[in-house]
Amino acid sequence: MLRMRSIVFEFSRITEQGALAAYKYIGRHDKNKADDAAVKAMRYMMNILEIDGEIVIGEGEMDEAPMLYIGEKVGRGGMQLDIACDPIDGTNLVAEGKNNGVCVLAAAEKGLMLKAPDMYMEKLAVSESAKDVIDLDRPLKDNLIDIAKALGKDISELTVAILDRKRHEKAIEMMKSMNIKVYTSGEGDILMGLLSCMPYSDVDVLYGVGGAPEGVLLATAIRALGGNMQGRLVPYTQVYPEDANCGALAEEEARRCAEIGVEIGKKLVLDDLIRGDDFIFSLTGVTNGELLQGVRRNGTMATTETLLMRGKSQTIRIIKSTHLLNKKDEYLLDLLL
Repeated sequence: MLRMRSIVFEFSRITEQGALAAYKYIGRHDKNKADDAAVKAMRYMMNILEIDGEIVIGEGEMDEAPMLYIGEKVGRGGMQLDIACDPIDGTNLVAEGKNNGVCVLAAAEKGLMLKAPDMYMEKLAVSESAKDVIDLDRPLKDNLIDIAKALGKDISELTVAILDRKRHEKAIEMMKSMNIKVYTSGEGDILMGLLSCMPYSDVDVLYGVGGAPEGVLLATAIRALGGNMQGRLVPYTQVYPEDANCGALAEEEARRCAEIGVEIGKKLVLDDLIRGDDFIFSLTGVTNGELLQGVRRNGTMATTETLLMRGKSQTIRIIKSTHLLNKKDEYLLDLLL
C-alpha cells in the first residue's frame, strides 16, 4: 500500500508531459500529430519510472500502434501495475482548438481493471447521492426519474451529459420531452462523466454509448469520487448499422470478448470495471474546460492543471504546476519546444 502511495505524484507528471507535448498542435487541425506527441511524451515518462507496468488499455493492438499498445511493457522494473491510458481524450477538440481536450491515465495493481476490448460501451454514471438507484437493465426514463428523486430534484432540474451522436437522437428527444436539461458534446465522455460527480458542477448524469476503454478509465475516477457507474458492451452493428463492414467488425469484437471472458450485452457493475481501490487516476487539461484550465505557455514557461486521485484515500487533488520547458530532458525538449 505504501508503495502505491509513494508514487502517486509520478503519475501526474506523465499526463502533464503528455498535455505539454500536445499543446503545439492545438488548433492545427491535425489530430494524429497531437495524439502522437502526447503518446511519445507519456511513454517516455512511464519508462523512467521504477515500475513493472503493462499497458492494458492504450492505443490499440501491437500491429495498430507502435507505442503504448496493449500488452506493451513499460518502466524500469519494480511494482507490478496495469496501466490504462488515453493520451488525448478529445483529439478533435484539441486539433480544432475547442474546450475539454485532456490527457488521461489510470494505474492499478495487476488484475483490478477490466481489460476492455476496443469497442463501444453503453454507460450510466452518477454521483454518490444517486449511486444506489441506477440499473442499466431498466429503461433510461425510469433511471432518470429515480436519480432526480435521489438528488432531491424535480425532473426538470436534472442535467444529463451525452455525446452528440446520431445513435443518441431518440434518447435526447425523450429527455427533452421530459423537460430534462441535456448537455451535449462531440467528444470527451471521460470528462463529461467526471462532471457528474464533481462538486459545483451542473451535470448530474452521464449517459450514452462511447468507447469501452474510456469507460474503464472513467470508472476508476467515478470509484475514487464515491459515485457509481454501470456499463454494457455494445456491438458495432448497433452503433453504426449503416456501415457495410459492421458485421465483420462485430464478429471480431465477439472474438476478442470471448478471449478475455467478457460478455457483450451483459450489464457490468462498477466492481466489474474496476475492483478494489488500490489505483491512481490522473487527468491533465490540454485545452480549457469546465473542470481544468488547459496548458498555458509563454516562451519556455508553461502551466498545467491536473486532477489527481488515489482510490484508497479518495483524496482529490487539483494540481497547478509551472514547467520550465528548457530544463526538461533532451528527449522531451524535442517534443515540447
